[in-house]
Amino acid sequence: MPLVECRVEMAPDAVGVVEGILGELGASRWVILEDRLAGRAWVVGYFLSRAAGETAWKKLAAALDPRWLKGTPNLRELRETEWRNSYRAHFLPWHFGRLHWVPVWERGSYPIPQRAKVVWLDPGMAFGTGNHETTRLCCERLIAYAGATEKTPRWARAARRVVDAGCGSGILAISAVRLGFGPVVGFDNDPEAVKVSRRNAAHNGVAGRVQFFRSDLAAGLRGRRAGLILANIQAEVLIRHASDLARSVAPGGQLVLGGILARELSGVRDAFAALTAGWRAHSRVLGEWADLALTRSY
Repeated sequence: MPLVECRVEMAPDAVGVVEGILGELGASRWVILEDRLAGRAWVVGYFLSRAAGETAWKKLAAALDPRWLKGTPNLRELRETEWRNSYRAHFLPWHFGRLHWVPVWERGSYPIPQRAKVVWLDPGMAFGTGNHETTRLCCERLIAYAGATEKTPRWARAARRVVDAGCGSGILAISAVRLGFGPVVGFDNDPEAVKVSRRNAAHNGVAGRVQFFRSDLAAGLRGRRAGLILANIQAEVLIRHASDLARSVAPGGQLVLGGILARELSGVRDAFAALTAGWRAHSRVLGEWADLALTRSY
């Protein structure tokens, strides 16, 4: 299936602010590409049609200062093989603790350390490789929670339940399964993300141990109670659904919020303050991004 690339050159010194705007818009189809040696940068999006690319660019351009742009959009059709080669160049293996996140096309060539666990990923057109600060922060929170609950009795089933709200590529939900959690569910309002997540679950041999489905945040959380809720979305959505998220956390459980620009952190914290009175709160900043972990008391 052909895909359409929309590429616009931009000023390299505007990369940080444009990344922030992409996060605020939840524009997961767009990425920033940099050639630091040449001192050049581009904002690039991949779409299923030229019309979709043109519409998305109009929306994005309205949020950008024209002075940041160094040209007009170049839209061109890519064959799937060309698209895959393009995004593969920007997805690199990384690890934290005992988990390694590795492109599936490096299976057989990636050296796996003893006692390490690997999550094989092919993100396709979904967000989530771990190469972005927001995903990385959430992955680190997941591993920390796994360490803290390692000796939790098996009868305390709520502590072992994990929900990945806004699953993207499925990286967080699949990582939870690899760490021994269950049951694990993930959902996203983008059907492409659900498709990619299911494919990645199959790559890791865990398709029967994690459920992925399409849903918005309110419906996806309705009736669920889990020890760990991971929501790597965007600040505006987190604030709007603060009550849905907070009431889905089991006693003693944790709510991990990501996709937050550092400058938005205080607003997100304030939105959850009344709902999580008595809970422990801890936040971190990585580059221009932040997370917020809220641990519920028993």
